[in-house]
Amino acid sequence: MSKNIIYTPEAPQPVGPYSQAILVDDTLYVSGQIAIDPKTGDLVTRDIEAQTHQVMKNLQAILSAANMTLDQVIKCSVFVQDMAMYQRINQVYSEYFDDQKAPARELVEVSNLPKYVDVEISLIAHK
Repeated sequence: MSKNIIYTPEAPQPVGPYSQAILVDDTLYVSGQIAIDPKTGDLVTRDIEAQTHQVMKNLQAILSAANMTLDQVIKCSVFVQDMAMYQRINQVYSEYFDDQKAPARELVEVSNLPKYVDVEISLIAHK
């Protein structure tokens, strides 16, 4: 088993003792991403759509650092602070994943997320 830490300055610095992603053989495990703009380090808080877009951009940057794309994502885990945002998050999410080839996914409401954001997404991808 080969284990490689994936890091890119194009995604936010981890806010704790974890890696942005770990590549094990041909499988990439990406840590949960929140709506931090990596250029400024500031949270994107305007609305849930802007937050979800920033999260997806962060995920794409990490995938790119591992020479992968969203087409190789096999599983996403979406955590939301309020299930009432489900449809609005889904609307943005569907701009990144085609309905016919979308990865497996769960969307779970949680009581709190890091930095008290509204959405966090992690994923698994395979080469």
